[in-house]
Amino acid sequence: MKNILVLCTGNSCRSQMAHGYLESYQKDLAKIYSAGIETHGLNPGAVAIMKEDGIDITHHTSNHVDEYQGIPWDYIITVCDHAKENCPFIPADKAERIHHNFFDPSKVEGTEAVKHTAFLKARNEIKEFCETFIKEELVN
Repeated sequence: MKNILVLCTGNSCRSQMAHGYLESYQKDLAKIYSAGIETHGLNPGAVAIMKEDGIDITHHTSNHVDEYQGIPWDYIITVCDHAKENCPFIPADKAERIHHNFFDPSKVEGTEAVKHTAFLKARNEIKEFCETFIKEELVN
């Protein structure tokens, strides 16, 4: 079984959505973890938008990357530029490092409709990335 770490700045939104999709799609091929270089708690908008797609992430916790020392990573996926540039060194000799800077819906201000559209956009980008990742990396 592979170990996959999804890393973002606060482990509250984008990494949580990716964690939810990867966990849903991987069908026992990998153990999925998500963490941040800080912890901000679960973003309610991320929880709600994932629920709309049938994925419950309410049981997720916002974790700091240091909590997972010693895990032999196969993949480390950074989902924002800030985390990629500021992440502490993670010793992982065999890990493939993948980076994709996803749009951050938590920064969008405006009406509830505007915020919902922003979360929907981010969720759909993350969903497509996760589907492709599983097909190309784990189901070969």
